[in-house]
Amino acid sequence: MKELTSRERMLRTIGHGDVDHTPCCFMSFTALRRRYNEDLAALCRAEREMGLDSMLFIPKAPRPRRPEHPELRGLPVRFDAEVVTTEWREAVGGGFDILHKTYGTPSGTLSTRVRLSDDWPHGEHIPFVDDFQVPRSIENLVKGEEDLAALQHLLVPPAAEDVAAYRREAEEARAFAEAQGVVLAGGWGVGADMANWLCGMENLMVCTLEKPGFVARLLKMIHAWNLKRMELVLSAPVDIYFRRAWYEGCDFIPRPFFEQSVLPLIRAEADLAHEHGARFCYICSSGTVPLLDLYPASGIDVLVGVDPVQGTYTDMPLMKKKLGGSVCLWGGVSGAITVERGSEPEVRSAVREALATLGPTGCVLSPVDNITVDAPQTWQNVAVFIDEWKKSTAA
Repeated sequence: MKELTSRERMLRTIGHGDVDHTPCCFMSFTALRRRYNEDLAALCRAEREMGLDSMLFIPKAPRPRRPEHPELRGLPVRFDAEVVTTEWREAVGGGFDILHKTYGTPSGTLSTRVRLSDDWPHGEHIPFVDDFQVPRSIENLVKGEEDLAALQHLLVPPAAEDVAAYRREAEEARAFAEAQGVVLAGGWGVGADMANWLCGMENLMVCTLEKPGFVARLLKMIHAWNLKRMELVLSAPVDIYFRRAWYEGCDFIPRPFFEQSVLPLIRAEADLAHEHGARFCYICSSGTVPLLDLYPASGIDVLVGVDPVQGTYTDMPLMKKKLGGSVCLWGGVSGAITVERGSEPEVRSAVREALATLGPTGCVLSPVDNITVDAPQTWQNVAVFIDEWKKSTAA
């Protein structure tokens, strides 16, 4: 077979077609991205120079430009013009202070509080949604059914300036992706991850069991908001669309609730992506085994984040057996444990096992979830990882 472009290789792999070799595309490569000052185009070029497959992600606003949603990549999060936010710091003694934030809306006031820690990264600001604040939260923003009317004022469609800015960015991104021969990726969609940010993880898990109707209504609200954002991102058009779903595995959600209240929402979002000619990539790196038989019916094209070390009960042979003909598998090696901390033999063995188990078709090799540590051992192991991938996939 003639050598394919990276884009051709990735899309054929996602479609379970024949390729010249198994692609290797890092889900996320924060350590390298930071070396290029968050310039995603520069990151893409650097990955291609390393021999990797790559992708250009849009919208590409880096974390510092997302003060209300640091963990939610993509379009800006906007509130109704009538929403008034107030923040203040309370000195309480005992070695910590408390940050307060309220959102005054036409339908009531929402309030949240977090206990400040030495590593709090947001100054005297509480983002609307963020991973970091969840374990430090004293009061979650959304407590129950009574808060949903007010929350609706914080879930509004993209503003006109966001639409115009995105269309300008998409035009430039398409030209870059075509010139580089890489896939254009868009996102992020979000569902239960956002519900966890709003309600707190323990509280949401309890509510899923005790007040499933409330959680289902909250997820439908997030879904309706997410669809409006999806429509704009997909209009680029993009080749692949990502939904972040790290908290949608059975570590957090019982299978019956997932099947009844989450699965139909995923199906609708996958359908929307397909209507726009994009492949739907679903990121969930743990708690997936009890859901494997449901994924084909969900419409997802790729299960992103197959982690054999940190993923709860991850069983790569079983995943390949159940999904191999219908859902592409992206991952195969632990980033944080194997690539950042492992020995050279461990890295090489993990790469070979991933390729042998998940391949030869319908498999994208990657460390899961990310490479974040900028240290000599990390870079040495990244080189070993790439070298073993090239050796193992050589014709």
